[in-house]
Amino acid sequence: MIRILYAGSPEPAAVVLRHLLERSGNGSGYEVVGVLSNPPSAQGRHKTLIPTPVAALAEQAGVPVFTPEHLDASCREQVAAVRPDLLICFAYGHIFGPKFLALFKLGALNVHPSLLPKYRGCTPVPAALLNQDSETGVSVQRLALEMDAGDIVGCTKIALDGTETAGALLLRSAETGADLLAGILATAVQTGELPPGIPQSGEPSYTKMITKEDGHIDWSLPSAAIYARIRAYTPSPGCWTVCRGVTLRILQAAPADKSGCPEAAGAASAAAGTVVWYDKKRGILVRTGDGFLCVTELQWQAKKAMGYKDFMNGCRDFVGSVLE
Repeated sequence: MIRILYAGSPEPAAVVLRHLLERSGNGSGYEVVGVLSNPPSAQGRHKTLIPTPVAALAEQAGVPVFTPEHLDASCREQVAAVRPDLLICFAYGHIFGPKFLALFKLGALNVHPSLLPKYRGCTPVPAALLNQDSETGVSVQRLALEMDAGDIVGCTKIALDGTETAGALLLRSAETGADLLAGILATAVQTGELPPGIPQSGEPSYTKMITKEDGHIDWSLPSAAIYARIRAYTPSPGCWTVCRGVTLRILQAAPADKSGCPEAAGAASAAAGTVVWYDKKRGILVRTGDGFLCVTELQWQAKKAMGYKDFMNGCRDFVGSVLE
């Protein structure tokens, strides 16, 4: 029986854990004996401590949960006590050192939502959307000391249609990663070791941390680039602009078909960011660097999100505004 320690924190990581738990035991040849996750976070007015989605799921399943601030000697001692053979990681957010990795006789696997070596780092899903890629994928790699540089044990491509948000694509990647792991673990159970990995080939590229400032919309960009940014930063950190000194979040939008916007023809010379038209059937048209963006959901700072019709009912002089 292969004893697994699973490391992860956000909801997509809980998707992978859920699949592992469902298959754990029951003749699968492996079981989840512990979970490593980030510490609970304080939320709400009363700063109530809320466990991560991964920790909450593990607690419900009766699996021991470890939530250390650091992977120090004390943490290693706790982990060693559950006698794990294999570490599986997805979206945990911490770097594993050699002393920690030495706890696992079968080694460690990381589920990474990109076609490695493309998009190494912490934000591969937004990167694929920002670059308007036609496909991405999921790689299961052996954990190495260099970030995302381990040998590839399994890989699956995911076709993109250009409408995905980062949140939806990450959940889809988690499902794909869970299926990849099922096959890899089946082989490990039969042979007593992980399948051999293949060294990564090609020039690596790296992603960076995303900040709130990254979501500030530059209206001089092409419509397709702005649309890609909105999708890449949904649900977090979100895209925003400033209207009359107040922050305005742009939650949903899409490039407007120029041929279907005869009313915008007279606004071709308008400055980028100008709200040029309101169409009750389609949305709010905003001038971009190469055309128009049709905005359908917005949110004023500290207010609730609204569809474009409700928004315009409460802001009838919005047309003509210049968004910055």
